[in-house]
Amino acid sequence: MFSHVTLGIADLTRARAFYAPLMELLGLRLRFDSDDEGWIGWQPAEGGRPLFIVTRPFNGRPPTHGNGAMVAFLAPDRAAVDAAYLHALAHGGTDVGAPGLRPHYHPDYYAAYFRDPDGNKLCTVCHTPV
Repeated sequence: MFSHVTLGIADLTRARAFYAPLMELLGLRLRFDSDDEGWIGWQPAEGGRPLFIVTRPFNGRPPTHGNGAMVAFLAPDRAAVDAAYLHALAHGGTDVGAPGLRPHYHPDYYAAYFRDPDGNKLCTVCHTPV
């Protein structure tokens, strides 16, 4: 469905420290990392697309995040949701919703919500029953 999702960041080094371990927790692998280009991209473990990319904005202006915009990453299990949330908070992320069930979406919707150091809203979610 998606080719790629891109989020603007202000500091590539800070973004690398935040996202690289998070992507590893979620089973995604590095596809590219370029200080010269100002971007880092990950892909599914088996390769191909979709890609998740963080980058300094092309126009050189500061990145901004949208109200109501969010990227949700599929986690392999509930433990990965918990681990991703703890990683995010330990590496400059801020809490927007602790790990737990959200039965108003569906009975097995287990998710955590947080913002990255640039304010982008992220979610890790597992849809499978325990």
